[in-house]
Amino acid sequence: MEIIATNIDYGLIVQSVNRDFNINRLERYLTICNASKIDPIIILSKVDLIEEIQLNELLSQINNRIKDVPVYAISNQSQYGINEIKSILTRGKTYCLLGSSGVGKSTLINSLTGKEMMETGAISQSIDRGKHVTSHRELIVLENGILIDNPGMREVGITNASDGLEMTFDEIMDLAEDCKFSDCSHSIEKGCAVLAAIENDKLDADSYANFMRMEKEKMHYESDAQTRKKKEKDFGKMIKNVQKQRRNNKF
Repeated sequence: MEIIATNIDYGLIVQSVNRDFNINRLERYLTICNASKIDPIIILSKVDLIEEIQLNELLSQINNRIKDVPVYAISNQSQYGINEIKSILTRGKTYCLLGSSGVGKSTLINSLTGKEMMETGAISQSIDRGKHVTSHRELIVLENGILIDNPGMREVGITNASDGLEMTFDEIMDLAEDCKFSDCSHSIEKGCAVLAAIENDKLDADSYANFMRMEKEKMHYESDAQTRKKKEKDFGKMIKNVQKQRRNNKF
């Protein structure tokens, strides 16, 4: 996984309320923040594109799946919610902007600074999504805090994020403690408390599916990492043997 940034206090996860909205992707960014010990903050952008009832539906979806993470709704066009974002920024803290291409991160920076610091792209009429304009990391010093902008990421992979997954899906972790078997895979076992919670509508099925998908990705990464480590170890042994043979041939 590419290193996004280091020495970060908060991750501002920006997602627009139009076609980019994807709660599974939000959970992915949350997992990366949690694995990196970064406090996440969710920012829903471009709320001027939808009606208030639609915004409330999206907020309800987030609150049902994601607990104890602050959520803010903004519009860079009307400046709705911008002052609220400014009020949460703290001097001496570093904030990293995370989100897909075209969700309005660069426009948000312009709104926060009051200057046209970042190039922005108009919304494409064909795909209802802003154009990707940031191609490299940017560090912006604000009156309160430091802001780091990253190139937009359409897909977010999960690698060595065990702690992050446990924190993001803590509800599943709590349920797993009541599983009949300590090594329960939460997929087919009888006596699985996680599956029982889904059947009884006590656990969101989509959130569970997203967790299982990311858990599978993590296991695949760990398997690949072990293979790479073994190959590196074998290669090191081969180099030592060649060096030893060369020394022996000198005598």
